[in-house]
Amino acid sequence: MTREIFWNVGSGVRIPVYLLGLIVVIILIYGFIKHVRLWRIGKAENRIDKPFKRILSFLLFGLGHKRILKEPYPGIMHLFLFWGFLALFIGTVLIFFQEDFTKLFFNKIFIFGNFYLIFSFLLDLFGLLAIIGVLLALFRRYVLRPERLDNKFEDGLVLVSLLLILLTGFTNEGLRIASTSPEFERWSFLGWQFNKLFLAIGSSEGSFESLHLVSWWIHVILAFGFIGYISYSRLLHLISSPLNQFFRSFSPKGEVKPILDLENAETFGVGKFSEFTWKQLFDTDACTRCGRCQDNCPAYLSEKPLSPKKVIQDLKSHLVVQGKSLSQNKDAEDQTPPIPGNVITEDELWVCTTCGACQEVCPVFIEVVDKVVDLRRYLVLMESKFAPEVKLFFKNMETNYNPWTIGFATRGDWAKDLKVKIIAEDKNVDFLFWVGCAGSFDERNKKVSRTLVNLLEKASINFGILGTEEMCCGETLRRMGNEYLAQILMQQNIELFNKYGVKKIITYCPHCFNTFKNEYPQFGGNYEVFHHTEFLWDLIEKGKLKLTTSVEMSVVYHDSCYLGRYNNIYDAPRKLLESVEDTRLSEMERKKDRSFCCGAGGGRMWMEETLGKRINQMRVVQAVETNASVLATACPYCLTMLEDGIKEKEMEQMISALDVAELLEKAL
Repeated sequence: MTREIFWNVGSGVRIPVYLLGLIVVIILIYGFIKHVRLWRIGKAENRIDKPFKRILSFLLFGLGHKRILKEPYPGIMHLFLFWGFLALFIGTVLIFFQEDFTKLFFNKIFIFGNFYLIFSFLLDLFGLLAIIGVLLALFRRYVLRPERLDNKFEDGLVLVSLLLILLTGFTNEGLRIASTSPEFERWSFLGWQFNKLFLAIGSSEGSFESLHLVSWWIHVILAFGFIGYISYSRLLHLISSPLNQFFRSFSPKGEVKPILDLENAETFGVGKFSEFTWKQLFDTDACTRCGRCQDNCPAYLSEKPLSPKKVIQDLKSHLVVQGKSLSQNKDAEDQTPPIPGNVITEDELWVCTTCGACQEVCPVFIEVVDKVVDLRRYLVLMESKFAPEVKLFFKNMETNYNPWTIGFATRGDWAKDLKVKIIAEDKNVDFLFWVGCAGSFDERNKKVSRTLVNLLEKASINFGILGTEEMCCGETLRRMGNEYLAQILMQQNIELFNKYGVKKIITYCPHCFNTFKNEYPQFGGNYEVFHHTEFLWDLIEKGKLKLTTSVEMSVVYHDSCYLGRYNNIYDAPRKLLESVEDTRLSEMERKKDRSFCCGAGGGRMWMEETLGKRINQMRVVQAVETNASVLATACPYCLTMLEDGIKEKEMEQMISALDVAELLEKAL
C-alpha cells in the first residue's frame, strides 16, 4: 500500500521541478541575505550564550506556542496554521528523502504499508487543521476586525495564497483517488471526501487526469511562489520570529544596559541605526504586527501618541529605506536626521512608562523598553531636549540627590523620634533599610517608612538606615535617559555600601529594589536585596511577626510593574493580605503579569501628563469596579499616583489607598 509520487504528471517533470525549486530557494536566500546586511549595520551583541536555555525557549515558545496560546482565539488559530504547515513540510521532506535518496541509491522505500496509511492520515489531519487556521484568520481579520490589526493588502494575499495551496493539494489527492480508486486511500480521509465530491459531479477517468495535471501545476507554482515571497514580505517572520525566540534576552527583565566607558564615549544613546545593536535591528523584522503590545500599553490605552507596535514598524520601514546606502557606507547615515524626534517623535518616547507590559505579552520577545531608553539617552545627553519639569528633576538630583527641592541634610528627619540605628554611628546591623527618596521626603510615604520600622522592630530585626548619607538609587535617572548622572549616584552608593560592609538590603520601593538587584551588579555592587513584602511574609511564615487582630475590610491589590512584571513577585503581597483575619481579597481584571500601570514609571512621576487620559485615574476606576474599600499596593510611586487618582475622581468615600505594610500594622 503506497502511491506513485509523480502520478499522472510523469517522472520527467522531476528535473524541471527541482530546478524551479532551486531557483526559488536562491531567491529566498538572496532576500534573506539582504536583511542580514541590514541587521549587521548594528553593533555587536552576544545572543548565543546559554545555548540550552535558548533551545528550550525555542521549543516552549516557538513549537509549543506558550505565550501565543494565552489568548485562545488567535493562539489556537496560529497553532493550527503553524503545526499544519510544519507537518506538511515534514511530510514533503520525507517523500523527497525517499524518492531521491533511499530509493535512488539503495532501491528502498519506507512510505508503504501501515506506515503509509498512518502517514496519509496524519498529513490529511494536519492539512485540515491548517485550513481551519486559515479560515479562522480570515474571519478574525476581515469580519471581527480587532482594532489592533492593521490590514494591509499583503495580509489578505498571504492568507488566500495559503488557502489555495491547501485546497489545490487536496484537490490533487481527490482527483488521484477518483482516477485510481484504491480502497486503502480511505485513510486519506479529507482527500477521500474530495474524491467522493468529484465522483458525485461525474466525469470520465481521462477528465480527472486532465484536471489533476492542471491542479498539480497550479499547486506547485503557488507553493514555490509562496516560498520565494517569504524574504520579501511579512512572511519573513516565519524565519525571524522563531530565531528571535532563540535570541531572546536572558538578562533580568528589569535591567537597563549601561553605557560603558562614559568618560571616553563620543556619542550617547541611539541617534542613528548603526548605534543600535544587531539584535535591536533584528527585532524589527521579527515583529509580526499582531498588536498584543498595543492592547496592553497603558500609554496607548490612555489615548497617548504611543503604540509599541508602531514604534517597531516605523523603525523597520526607515531602516529598509535607508538600508541600501547604509549597508554599503555607514558614513552616509551622518547625512540623515537623528531617529529620536524624526522617525520616532519625542512625545512617543516621553509618554512611555517603561512598564514592560508590551514585552510581557509579545509572543516573539520583541524588546521595546531598551530602545526607548536608548533614544531618550540621545535626546538628554546629546541634544539636551526634555521638558522643563525634567530639567528641574535633573537639577534636584545633582544638588540634593533627590527629586524634590529639599536639602539632602533633612533626608533622615522622618525618623528623628524613632530609635532607628544610623549605620554611620553603629555598623553592627544585619540589614540596611533603604528608605528611598519617596520614603524620606514625601509626607504620605514617610508614614509607610515609619510603619515598616515598626514591623521590623516587632520582629526583632537588627537593621539600620543611612540617614543623610542615603542618595537616590539612580533608577529614574537611567530610564529618563540621564545615564551619566545615574552612574555617578550608583557608584557613590556602592562606595558607601562597601564602606559600611552592607550585604543585605530591605526596601519597599520596587524601583530601588529592581535597580539594586538587577543593575548594581553591572558596576560591582552585588547584594542580597529584599522587597518588604517578601521579607514580611517570610517573617510571618517563621512566626517572627504575629498578626493577632482581625481587620474587616475588602481589599483589591494593584501589582506594581517593577515588582511584578520585572521581578515576578506576585504571591508575597497577596499572601500578606490574605493572612489578615477577616480581610477579603479581590482582584481586578488586569492583574499580575497583565497589570495596568499606575502611570509613574519611566520618570513619568515627575512629568506633567498633558496628553490623553490620566493613567492613574483609569486604574482607580478599574479598582472601584471591584467594590473593594481599600486599594492596596506595595510601591511608593503607585501609592502616590493612586491616591491622587482617587482624589481627582472624587472617590474618597468609595475607596482609599494603603501600602500592604500599613494593613499589616492594623493587624498587630
